[in-house]
Amino acid sequence: MAWFKKSKEIKTDKKVKIPEGLWVKCESCREIIYKREIEKNLQICPKCNYHFRISARERLGLLVDEGSFIEMDAGLTSNDPLAFRDKVLYREKLEENKRKTGLEDAAISGEATVEGHPVILVVMDFSFVGGSMGSVVGEKIVRAAEAALERGRPLVTVASSGGARMQEGIFSLMQMARVSAAVGRLKDNGALYISILADPTFGGVTASFAMLGDIILAEPKSLVGFAGRGVIEQTIKQQLPEDFQRAEFLLEHGFIDKIVDRKDIKKTVAKIIELLT
Repeated sequence: MAWFKKSKEIKTDKKVKIPEGLWVKCESCREIIYKREIEKNLQICPKCNYHFRISARERLGLLVDEGSFIEMDAGLTSNDPLAFRDKVLYREKLEENKRKTGLEDAAISGEATVEGHPVILVVMDFSFVGGSMGSVVGEKIVRAAEAALERGRPLVTVASSGGARMQEGIFSLMQMARVSAAVGRLKDNGALYISILADPTFGGVTASFAMLGDIILAEPKSLVGFAGRGVIEQTIKQQLPEDFQRAEFLLEHGFIDKIVDRKDIKKTVAKIIELLT
C-alpha cells in the first residue's frame, strides 16, 4: 500500500500575480502586447498597425507645433436644454465626463501652426460621452469655421464620434445643418478644409462636416459609417462585406482621399496646406 502513498505533496495551484494594466489586447489582431511598447509607438499596435483611440490632447500633441496651440471657446458647456433623465441625470453624466476627461465637452477648438502653417482646428474626443455632437460641439465647429474664414486660415477637424447626442434631442440634430452651412461658407470663399477621420466616426458627424472636407484623410483601419452593420443589414436584407466600414474599404470606393499613419499625419497635413494654399 505504500506504493500509493505520496512521500511528498507537490502543490500546483500556486498563482503568480501579474500587476494589472501592464498588457493590452489589440482590438484588431487580438494579440496581447506590452502596454509600454504601444505607448512608445504612439498608441499603435506594433503587430498589425491598428491605431488605438487617443485623447484630443494627445492628438493635438502629435498634430501641431509644440507650444503653438491657443484654445478658443474653452468655457462653452451644455446647459441640459431638455432636462434629460435616463438611468442618471444628463447633468450628472456631463459632470462625470468632465471629471474623467478634464474637458468641458467632446471637442477642443483653437488656433495653432502645423510645421509653421497657421491653422484653425477642432479635435474631438471619443471618451467624452462617446464623442457625441451636441450643441457645444456644433457651436465650436461653427465658430472655428468662421474664424478660419475671417483670418484666412485652413480649417482642420479630427472626428471621432458615435454621432449626434441623444440627450439634447433636436438641439443636437440641428448642429448637422449648422456645421454643414458653416463649412459651405468656407468653400464658397475658397478656403481650405481638411477633415481627418479617426476610429470611430459615425452618425450625424459622418453625415455632416466629417465628409465635407476638400481633402479627407483617415487613420488605418478606422471604422467610418452612418449606421451600424446590424441596422443596415436588417434594412436592406443583405449580408455586407466584413470590412465595408473600414477606412481601407472607403478608400477603395472613393469615399476618402488617403489613409495616413498617425506618425505621418502632421507632415501630410502640412504638405497639403503647402500645395493648396
